[in-house]
Amino acid sequence: MSNILEVSNLTKTYSSGTKSLTVLSDISFSIQSGDKLSIVGSSGSGKTTLLGLCAGLDRATSGSVILNGISLDNLNEDERAYVRNQHVGFVFQNFQLLPTLTALENIMVPMELRREKGIKKRALELLDRVGLGERHDHYPTQLSGGEQQRISIARAFSNNPEILFADEPTGNLDEETSEKIEHLLFELNRESGTTLVLVTHDLDLARKTDRIIRLKGGMVQHGTDELVAENG
Repeated sequence: MSNILEVSNLTKTYSSGTKSLTVLSDISFSIQSGDKLSIVGSSGSGKTTLLGLCAGLDRATSGSVILNGISLDNLNEDERAYVRNQHVGFVFQNFQLLPTLTALENIMVPMELRREKGIKKRALELLDRVGLGERHDHYPTQLSGGEQQRISIARAFSNNPEILFADEPTGNLDEETSEKIEHLLFELNRESGTTLVLVTHDLDLARKTDRIIRLKGGMVQHGTDELVAENG
């Protein structure tokens, strides 16, 4: 099985005047297609920064990211946006739904950007799949946190992504709702054969993936990039 993501010697440094702050230092790992990987670490360890670099949301100071065979290193923002739109799905902690659009319209947006046909039918199917077909005309403010995250997940799968990046997808949800969202995310991921990269502070959630990378101070804690028993 081929690697869908290859990260080599990735470093990210922010500069302000004469000062610089290295958020990530010399990170290297790879993920095979269909695998589930968790990135864990305390607040400020660089988890979200690493996720953003892997997904092409930001550019590294040095090092290399190859996503689905495409080197992101020298692409401009428009080119990276095209790669994301074609190959990547996102689920965020704060849902990032557009407040002026209905649940259905939020799911349709990425498909409209790709100028696909039959998008309303596809969006309705996705809404049904996440159990919210009856709420298609509701706006985000009319939905609970768990329902908003279900919409976010449906939107993430709208382009049949090769790889899904999820940043603390249960971070704003209560325990019972979190379990339902976890189950839905893993179930859809399994059905679609999508690779999953999950940032979380929840070790119980992380242990449901095939592999865990632990970050501390912007560096991988060596010896802890480990295979774990898959139980979810």
